[in-house]
Amino acid sequence: MNRSNSLDALRGFAILAMVLSSSIAFGILPAWMYHAQTPPPYHQFNPELPGITWVDLVFPFFLFSMGAAIPLAFRKKIEEKEPVYKLLWHMLQRFALLVFFAIFTLHARAWVQSGTPGVTEYLLSIAAFVLLCFMFIRMKSVIPKLVAFALAFVFLYYKKTDVSRSDVIIIVLANMALFGTLAWWLTVKQPLLRLGVLPFIAAVFLSAQTPDSWGKAVYDWSPLPWAYKFYYLKYLFIIIPGTFAGEWLQMALPADAWADRRRWQLIAGGTLALVLINLVFLFNRQLVLNLVLNIAVGAAMLFLARKMLSPIPSWMNYLQAGVYLLWLGLFFDCTQGGIKKDPSNYSYYFVTGGLAFLVILGFSILEYYGHCNRLIKYLAANGRNPMVAYVAGNLLLIPAMHLSGVMPVYKAMDANVWLGVLKGLLFTGIVSLITLFFVNRKWFWKT
Repeated sequence: MNRSNSLDALRGFAILAMVLSSSIAFGILPAWMYHAQTPPPYHQFNPELPGITWVDLVFPFFLFSMGAAIPLAFRKKIEEKEPVYKLLWHMLQRFALLVFFAIFTLHARAWVQSGTPGVTEYLLSIAAFVLLCFMFIRMKSVIPKLVAFALAFVFLYYKKTDVSRSDVIIIVLANMALFGTLAWWLTVKQPLLRLGVLPFIAAVFLSAQTPDSWGKAVYDWSPLPWAYKFYYLKYLFIIIPGTFAGEWLQMALPADAWADRRRWQLIAGGTLALVLINLVFLFNRQLVLNLVLNIAVGAAMLFLARKMLSPIPSWMNYLQAGVYLLWLGLFFDCTQGGIKKDPSNYSYYFVTGGLAFLVILGFSILEYYGHCNRLIKYLAANGRNPMVAYVAGNLLLIPAMHLSGVMPVYKAMDANVWLGVLKGLLFTGIVSLITLFFVNRKWFWKT
C-alpha cells in the first residue's frame, strides 16, 4: 500500500544512507560528504562548527520512522483491549532486546574482539550474524531462539564483555522505543497532550545547567547508566512528531484524489526542493537566503494545498506539520550556535523533523501517481528489514572480504576521490542485496 511504502521508503533511505556514509573514502572527499561537525581531512570533532549535510539527516530520519511505526504496531493491540501488563511487557521486552542487540553486535565485530583480528575473529563475527538470525527471525519453535541467546551470552561471558561499551545508536533507539511508545500510549486519546511532554523535557535540560537543582538530579540519575540516560530523551523531539505521522498514515485516501494531481505533483517537487535548499544553504551558512527560500517555497506549497478540489487529510497534515517544524527550526538556528547534530539542538530536531514529514509526503505523492515506483519500492524493501542492513556490513561483509583476500583491493580505492565514492556505493549495494535476500524470504528480524 502507498501509506506503508512511504514510511518504509524513508526508513530504507535512512539505513542505506547510514551504510553509505560509513563506507565512503575517509578524508579525501568534499566536506559535505561527511558529518558537518567532523570535516576532512582529519575528521576531528568540532562542536563549534554549525551546519548539516545529507549525512546528518540519516539518524533523525530513522528516528522519525521509528516514531511513525509506533501507532502502526500498537493500535491493534489497544483496539483488541490487551491488558496493561501485556502492553508494558512488550515495551520492556523490546527495550531489553535492543539493549542486548547494541552490546552483542558491537562486541561481535572482529576489530572489537581484537586489536589485530585474524581468521578466528572474522569467523566469530560471521557466526554472530547467524546467531542473530535465530534470535530475531520469528519461528514456530522457540528452542532455536533460546539456544542462540544462550550461545550469545556464552560468547559475551568468554570475551569478558564490558556492558558499558555498546553501540550508542542502538542504545538511543532502545530508549526511544520505550519512552516514545509510553508517550504515545498514555496520550493516544489526547494527542495534543503528547506535544505537551516536550516542554517538560526541554525544562529538565535547561534546569540541569543549574548546579544542585532537582532538575540536575533528574538529569543525572540512572539505575543502569549503560542502558538509560536522560540525555537520550532529547530525541523525543523527533520521535513524538513521528507518532503523529504514523497516525495519519492510517487515514484512508479519498477516491477522487486524482482531481488535484497536478497540484500535488508540484508540491512533491517542493518537498525535494526544500531538502536540497536546506542542505546547501545551512551547510554554507547562507542563513537569510535560506530562510527567504524556505518561506517562499513553503508558502507556495501551502497556497497550492488550499486550492485543492478534494483535499487529502493525511497529506495536508504532513505538509502543514512539515512546513511548520521546518520554519520553527530555522528560527531556532539563531540560537545555540546554529544547527548542529553534535551536540544536537532544537534547530536540528525541528528542521530534520519537518524535512522527514515532507519526505514522507513526497514519497506518498510520487507513488500514488505512479512516479518513481521502482525506486520507492526498492527503498521500502530495504526499510522492512533495517536490523539486517545495519549489521550485515560489520558482521558479514567485512569479515568475508578479509577472509577472501579482497580487502586490500577495497582499501586501495581510498586513494582516489571517485573510487572512494564508488567504494561506498559498492559496499552499500552488497549490503542492500543481503537485506533484500532476507526480505524476499520473509526472514524479518523483529524485536
